[in-house]
Amino acid sequence: MTLTPINSGWIEVICGPMFSGKTEELIRRLIRAQIAKQKVAIFKPISDNRYENNYIVSHNQRKIKSIQVKHTSIILTYRDKADVFGIDEAQFFDNSILDVCQDLANHGKRVVVAGLEKDFLANSFGPMSKIMVDAEYITKVNAICMHCGDPANYSHRISKETKQVVLGEADKYEALCRRCYHNSNNGDK
Repeated sequence: MTLTPINSGWIEVICGPMFSGKTEELIRRLIRAQIAKQKVAIFKPISDNRYENNYIVSHNQRKIKSIQVKHTSIILTYRDKADVFGIDEAQFFDNSILDVCQDLANHGKRVVVAGLEKDFLANSFGPMSKIMVDAEYITKVNAICMHCGDPANYSHRISKETKQVVLGEADKYEALCRRCYHNSNNGDK
């Protein structure tokens, strides 16, 4: 049984590898809040320019209107304008996103955050681990391994770039299970 807070705000995290449906689940939760006539504000980092600037978009092209932000402090300017806050691609924000999430939750807001918890080297990615530690609810979703079909929890980079942040889709990444990730050339540690 899951209890939903009545008298306080909270933080929900949706995490997993690429192609696991994180953004799809975020959109689903936010649409349900809109159906319930709750005011929703949705944000994404300005660095995420893969699809449309004013929408968060899932890999299957489901989308919902959002606000692109350069600095996390912009999100707080919407605190009194919404009941539910959606934040996509949280791993691309700086560590101050945790303070923003805490501030919103402390003011009675529901905060739903989606992001990669690990980078392509399987290391903690950006502020996600800190947000997860503070969250009341964590939903970890898996993709399907593109090599063997097992549950996939790794975002394996197939391109040659070595920077931590490289935006891309199936042209640069594939979802792999633990065994296939560790058997891959880039996955060997």
